[in-house]
Amino acid sequence: MTATAPAPGFEAPGVDAFQLPPLFGDVTKPVLQLVLAAIIIVVLFRVATRKMQLVPSKSQFLGESFHGIVRNSIARDMIGPEFLKYVPFLTALFAFVLVNNLFGIIPFLQFPTFSHPGVPYALAGLVWIVFTVAGIRHHGFGGYMRISTWPPDVPWWVRIILTPIEFLSNIILRPVTLSLRLFGNMFAGHLLLVLFILGGEYMLVVADSILLKILSPFAFLMGIVFTFFEAFIQVVQAYIFVMLTASYIGTVLADDH
Repeated sequence: MTATAPAPGFEAPGVDAFQLPPLFGDVTKPVLQLVLAAIIIVVLFRVATRKMQLVPSKSQFLGESFHGIVRNSIARDMIGPEFLKYVPFLTALFAFVLVNNLFGIIPFLQFPTFSHPGVPYALAGLVWIVFTVAGIRHHGFGGYMRISTWPPDVPWWVRIILTPIEFLSNIILRPVTLSLRLFGNMFAGHLLLVLFILGGEYMLVVADSILLKILSPFAFLMGIVFTFFEAFIQVVQAYIFVMLTASYIGTVLADDH
C-alpha cells in the first residue's frame, strides 16, 4: 500500500521576497525605480513651474502647495533663521522618498524601493554628509565637534562618560537610525501585503479545503485594506524622514547643543 503525497503547504513569504533578480545586466528593480522616481519628479516640477503665473494653474498650485508644506511645516520650524537655503534640498528629498515609497502600491511595480536595505542606507549617508557639512561650515570643524560631543554645563567627570556617548549618538548613529526607520516600515508593510495576496491565492487555488476557498476572498479584502493603510504609512514615513533630516540640520546650526 503506497502512501499519498501530502498537499503542498503554504510557505509564508520572507526575506527572499525582497531579493529580486537583475532585470538586465546588473540593473535590479530598485535601481530602475530610483531612476524612474528621479525622472518623474523632474518632469512634475518642470510642468508645475513651466509657466509661472500670479493666478496659478492647477499644476503650479500643486507644486507650490507641496513646496509650501516643506518650507513652512518642516524647514522653518525645524531649522530656524537659515532655513531657506535648505528648502530645495528638503523638497527634493521629500518628493524622492515619497515617490519611491508609493511604488509599493502602484500596479506592475508594487515594490517600495526603500524596503531594500542598501537604498535607505545610501540616502541616509547623503543626509549625513549634508548636515555634517552644514555644521562644519557654520561652526568650523572644532566647533562642530564641540557642540556635537561636548555637553555644556556639566561636570568634567560626567563629560568623560557623556562625550563618547554623544559622539556615537550624534555623529555615527543618526544616519543608521534614520535609514532603519524607513527601511523597517517599508519592509514590514510590503511583507504584509505579499502575505495576504499569496495567502489568498493559496487558499483559492491550491488548498483542498472548501472552507479555505470560501475564506479566500477575505484574505484578498485584507490585502486591499492594508494597501490603503500602507499608502498612509508611506506618506507619513516620507514626512518623518524629511522632518528628522531638517531637525538634524537645525541641531548642527544651533549655537548650543
